[in-house]
Amino acid sequence: MSTVLFDPQTLPIDSIAGEAAVAAERLTAHWLRQRFAEPPHWTPEAAEQPWPMAAPAKAAAVLVPLVLREAGLTLLLTRRTAHLNNHAGQVSFPGGRVEPSDSSPVDTALRETEEEVGLRRRHVDVLGTLPDYHTGTGYCVTPVVGLVTPPFVLRADPCEVDEIFEVPLAFLMDGQNHQRLSALLPAGPRSFYAMPYDRFYIWGATAGMLRNLFHFLRA
Repeated sequence: MSTVLFDPQTLPIDSIAGEAAVAAERLTAHWLRQRFAEPPHWTPEAAEQPWPMAAPAKAAAVLVPLVLREAGLTLLLTRRTAHLNNHAGQVSFPGGRVEPSDSSPVDTALRETEEEVGLRRRHVDVLGTLPDYHTGTGYCVTPVVGLVTPPFVLRADPCEVDEIFEVPLAFLMDGQNHQRLSALLPAGPRSFYAMPYDRFYIWGATAGMLRNLFHFLRA
């Protein structure tokens, strides 16, 4: 499915997830390193229901880049260009499909990030991965979480990325900022999360993977 059949920003909000925010002391580099080194038992968020399709899911990986800013950790995100076949114009993590030359999902995420936004892998301290996330458009995505140390230079690939921006991690790790929405489509009912921030609308697979990070840090 290459096009979005609805505009999520026109839909009513069904509910607010509303869980308590992740404690501030957990949103630090030291604590995150410990959490990924010794992960707890936790339950991932249910992923999107895939669209009916004959082909198997396509393997992909994204980087969840947590930037070490003096005021606190931020999450680096992109807004995709409007002409792409999948998720055009949407907010997303840097990343993409696995290539035969990639040695691992981590390698895919770092390679794609460098290609899309110019972030060199030497700036990224990979902490670990979150559970694979199956998107409605037929991708099996491995989220790779990494700490990013400034200074660094970014350069958006104009073929794929319209804009690069950062969101405070504390905002995203607060259930009060997690909206639940739904839409009735020809393929059946769809439900998803959205996390609007400033002029950016974070939703769908990106919001779903952020919900998994939220559960993982709260556990």
